[in-house]
Amino acid sequence: MAVSDLRDPGPAPALGESRSRVLAVLQDAGGPLAVREVAERVRLHPNTVRFHLDTLVETGAAERTVEERRLPGRPRILYAARPTSTPAGGRRYLFLAKILASYLAAETPRPREAARRAGVAWGRYLADKPPPFRRLDAGRATEQLVRGLDDIGFAPEAVVAEGETQILLRHCPFREIAEEYGEVACSIHLGLMQGLLTEIRAPVDATGLDPFVEPNLCVARLATRQHHEGGRDQRSPDR
Repeated sequence: MAVSDLRDPGPAPALGESRSRVLAVLQDAGGPLAVREVAERVRLHPNTVRFHLDTLVETGAAERTVEERRLPGRPRILYAARPTSTPAGGRRYLFLAKILASYLAAETPRPREAARRAGVAWGRYLADKPPPFRRLDAGRATEQLVRGLDDIGFAPEAVVAEGETQILLRHCPFREIAEEYGEVACSIHLGLMQGLLTEIRAPVDATGLDPFVEPNLCVARLATRQHHEGGRDQRSPDR
């Protein structure tokens, strides 16, 4: 699965109260509506509604069609929301993330290990697994890890310091959660790396993560995998 499929949608354009109501009516209608039908539902003048509808079409949130009719008379212009239009009212994924992180931190007996295991599962899911019998060396495995972390948004860089391979993470895409619920977010990050490396049958493993060693820098540490058996994750809790 491509990481881009999991990214949050971009911020919706500011529609204003009236235009948001018009878009919401189209989204809830279940089929195309004429200007007068929309005007009756939002209780605005048809000319005002027509202006909002045309603007929604121009911005790609709605589409305009001509009614197919066999009876005499001028066909109506119909409007419908596009399937990809952002639901009126926007989304609050950060709020949802805080709810889930706070619950995991407070209500599970071992939140770090639970979060790490969740990260492992998703790291394996997102990994670009090599074909059977192809073995990656440590260098190529590290490069693939860096690419995966870059796709997620960590702005990673692999370096060797004091004989140890490290991944410098210069941007945290979950910073607001990590600052408040570090034991959950940082454990998920570590698990993501461990799961990805396990899935690609790498000869290296992520053994630790040092969060916020600088205001905008976290450091992940890699080491040679000691027990490598068919891609199974046999790690004991690290954090």
